[in-house]
Amino acid sequence: MKKVFSLLTVGITAGIVSVFAYHQLVFNNLALAVEEHTEIPEVQLTSNTGFRNIAEAPDFVTAAKESIDAVVHVKNVSIGRQPRSILDLYFGGGQERKAIRGMGSGVIISPDGYIITNHHVVQGATEVEITLNNNKTYAAEIIGEAPENDISLLKIDGEDFSYLPFGDSNAVEVGEWVLAVGNPFNLTSTVTAGIVSAKARDLNSKQGVFQSFIQTDAAVNSGNSGGALVNTNGDLIGINTAITSQTGAFIGYSFAIPSNNAKKIVEDLIEFGHVRKAFLGVRGIDLNGQIAQELAIENSQGFYVSSVESNSGAEKAGLKEGDIILSIDDIKIRKFSDLTGYINTKNPGEKVSVNYLRNGKAQQAEVKLIKLALYRINEIGIEVTDATSDELKKFGAKNGVKINRVLSQRLNAEQLEGILITEINDQKVDSVKDVEQLIEEKTNAQALKITFKVDKNDEKTYIFR
Repeated sequence: MKKVFSLLTVGITAGIVSVFAYHQLVFNNLALAVEEHTEIPEVQLTSNTGFRNIAEAPDFVTAAKESIDAVVHVKNVSIGRQPRSILDLYFGGGQERKAIRGMGSGVIISPDGYIITNHHVVQGATEVEITLNNNKTYAAEIIGEAPENDISLLKIDGEDFSYLPFGDSNAVEVGEWVLAVGNPFNLTSTVTAGIVSAKARDLNSKQGVFQSFIQTDAAVNSGNSGGALVNTNGDLIGINTAITSQTGAFIGYSFAIPSNNAKKIVEDLIEFGHVRKAFLGVRGIDLNGQIAQELAIENSQGFYVSSVESNSGAEKAGLKEGDIILSIDDIKIRKFSDLTGYINTKNPGEKVSVNYLRNGKAQQAEVKLIKLALYRINEIGIEVTDATSDELKKFGAKNGVKINRVLSQRLNAEQLEGILITEINDQKVDSVKDVEQLIEEKTNAQALKITFKVDKNDEKTYIFR
């Protein structure tokens, strides 16, 4: 009996050992398989949110270090005289007095002290005072101005200044991190961060401000005008210019002139003293769903050509009414501000590759840009350009220049833009050069007599004093 009991005990013990050994073998293999094939995400415990994935935040330190010393405070100063007696009041004279007209920011763009800022920051200044980030002050000279683009170029004497070279604004992507760097209220350089919200934004301004902005949500206030918009590498990709606000304070959107456009303006001001405008030679409308339906075309994006200027590069390259421009030099064209924004970075005489659709078929043309002749008659606040033969024919005129844009708020732009000027001070004008010569020959005491051609049967003459 004892022998049987011993055998039973041995059998039970062996069974238990076998089951335990099998369990351990299976468990270890399973654990090994999990270890080999499963990646456990790295987590970090926080006091507020429990477990979260570790993400790398954008680093703005390098960009800030590269830019803060190159951004300056700009002070617009006017000098007048304060009468000290009734004689001073009637006959002039008195104590000279300086008054601050406005303040803003600027960007040093060369080691020898060239500074770019907004025109509205220094407009009407008798003196311009620059304060660097190290609190040193300099008197600045206004080298050139481009009011229609809201750009002015200044110069301070010195060397080895910290500066920001121009970056490539065409390479900027929507959603990209950017920094707005300004020197508002002379508080030394101030940095705010945001992303690019949109490109080639048109604000539909009637004041001649450049109409192809980079839109960001980086905080920009009035004192930041003329400051730098930089990417995370510290490249200058824009000049901060405008905000949309009813109060004058930042409410979520700001706008910057793209660096490629600002660079072209600066180069022209230094070399020629004015901005040379390249001209493609097409007019038209932005496409959208409604317009595409009205025109019975499939494309709802692009620029629809409604007319081609005579003797323009576009006409010589074969572009016609009804063509839809889709891209220029691989820059996508969705609307007119895309087109003008890119063309305004080019010089007259350069060629661009235009990709377009004609009757649904893809076409390509090399277009040579021509110079758009412009002249501003500041006394009355209008800008004129050469009239084409088609425009002269439309008005039944043998000569004249066209009013390209109305700059004065006192004049009705809708009534004047597009009509002709045929005579100035009883002299016929055939070109912008004729207008410029006659205006320069006029003395300050002489009145300005201008004949307007409103339509084929309506011609009016006005005298401006």
